[in-house]
Amino acid sequence: MSFKISGVYVGDDQVELTHDLSGGKLRTDLPPDNGGRGRTFSPTDLTAASVVSCVLTIMAKLAHREGIKFEGASIEVEKQMTENPRRISALTGLIKLPPGIDAKQREKLLACVKACPVSRSLHPDIKLEFTVESKP
Repeated sequence: MSFKISGVYVGDDQVELTHDLSGGKLRTDLPPDNGGRGRTFSPTDLTAASVVSCVLTIMAKLAHREGIKFEGASIEVEKQMTENPRRISALTGLIKLPPGIDAKQREKLLACVKACPVSRSLHPDIKLEFTVESKP
């Protein structure tokens, strides 16, 4: 499946993006570490957000199929940048699984990190590392 995402520079260091399939909109802003004000997501923030959303979505799909109660699962990610060239160097974070996930379910859910199409699309030099918190 393919579709378009359109972008328009609206001024004041912001770009408005439109998801052409749904009409949904969001704006990006220049980040403070690159001379901006960081009023909303930067383009590289969207990469980190895409990993979070993708992994949770894939996990939820698996959980539904396996009958695992998944509500309340969450991921926090930290994005690290480098200079020369300016790029994302690492996405590290914490996956919090809901109570009641057994070891076998946990293993299947964690495999979703590498199964996520966004994770698979990242340059191999980007470190992608998560720790997991779960309560039996």
